[in-house]
Amino acid sequence: MSAADVVQRQLEAYNAQDLDAFCATYADDCVICDLHGAVTQSGAADIRARYAKTFADYPQNRAWVEHRMALGDVVIDHEKGERSPEGPFFEALVIYTVKTGRIARVDFVK
Repeated sequence: MSAADVVQRQLEAYNAQDLDAFCATYADDCVICDLHGAVTQSGAADIRARYAKTFADYPQNRAWVEHRMALGDVVIDHEKGERSPEGPFFEALVIYTVKTGRIARVDFVK
């Protein structure tokens, strides 16, 4: 499975709000960061807690890819999304690093 396939599987699980499938795409020691900034989540438990809250708070939450680039283990998505059809809306560049079939690092540019 390519890195882009792993990231796509993660996006599909995110949009389905399938927490188990979503978390299964992440390495146990994955870190989620602001680009060149703070680590916002570290490890499977932090990631699960963050997205369990997101899915509970925003049951209509969804995201889509405006543009995707991939090279080797790195996938860069220009993502847009909404918490509900009425908003609020969000946009980010997301840099995923995939190792051994799971997402090992995510860097957000907001």
